[in-house]
Amino acid sequence: MKFGITGLSGSGKSTIFEALTQNNLGEKHKTENCMGTIDVPDRRVDVLSDMYKPKKTIYAKIEYFLPALHKQKSEIKKDQNIWTGVRDCDALIHVVRNFSEQGQEPPAPYKDFLQLDQDIILADYFSIEKRMERIETEKKRGRKVDKEEIELLISCYKNLENGIPLRRIPEIGSAQVLKGFAFLSAKPKLVLFNNNDEDTSFPDCEDLLTKEESMVIRGKLEQEISRMSTEEAADFFNEYDIKEVARNRVIKKSYELLGLVSFFTVGEDEVRAWTIKNGTAALDAAEVIHSDIKKGFIRAEVLSYNNLMDARTYNEARKKGTVRLEGKTYSVEDGDIINFRFNV
Repeated sequence: MKFGITGLSGSGKSTIFEALTQNNLGEKHKTENCMGTIDVPDRRVDVLSDMYKPKKTIYAKIEYFLPALHKQKSEIKKDQNIWTGVRDCDALIHVVRNFSEQGQEPPAPYKDFLQLDQDIILADYFSIEKRMERIETEKKRGRKVDKEEIELLISCYKNLENGIPLRRIPEIGSAQVLKGFAFLSAKPKLVLFNNNDEDTSFPDCEDLLTKEESMVIRGKLEQEISRMSTEEAADFFNEYDIKEVARNRVIKKSYELLGLVSFFTVGEDEVRAWTIKNGTAALDAAEVIHSDIKKGFIRAEVLSYNNLMDARTYNEARKKGTVRLEGKTYSVEDGDIINFRFNV
């Protein structure tokens, strides 16, 4: 799972990146793309690891991508260059300035959000224009063109022309035939309002809050906490009434945004969390582990984490009848512990 961090200049993108990844960037992000990979905290993995005492414990991972700053104004106009790395991401985090700073204009979160969102819409709009021009050239040369692609592109084009991001109409923007375009405005988006240290409130922009998944984050404060030891951070938690670090809250919201769940494989060698889309069939979940498991799939032996906790041991869960065999079409649920039976 990979999130691209976007936002206008001065919104605090690098501050948020450091808070989420605990990476100290220095001046690096001005000239280089930056990637931070972190473990997804999951108490269930901790408990399973204590139970099985495996050689390895592997948590699910989440990646945050921060594009390099572009110093040249001419570069900014080359939309494809700016957005190349972000197009590869599963979703976007849009950082919006909602803090005051000496020497800066007062924050205008709604205006700032719309400005970058329109830039993203324009980038998709130009991508479609270029593709339509190529299609016209192919038609003139007598080559066969995909009618479904053309119809969908026209539909996307009309919506973008009216300022409607493609994430509003996912059945169009995420259509299989258009997958290669990696439309930016079709990607799920999480808006992070970057507030002052003492401010935990959302800005007054109800229209935005009803349309977009959003959170408040005190970026500078969270950046400081990310650099502290557990003992030092505890004092900040009390002083600023922090119940949970923003990093964990953002991960939870990210999972919700993408409709993700975790299932587990357990044993003496390894306890591991695997991330899949909610509603994924057992056969496809098997492929996440290895293509051979999907190829030779026989059955999935399934026990829910909660049932294991109730029974205390796997063998006791068997006696209670909560360990069950499921077929290829079984819809894997969050917290399932699965042993795939297969033969290749």
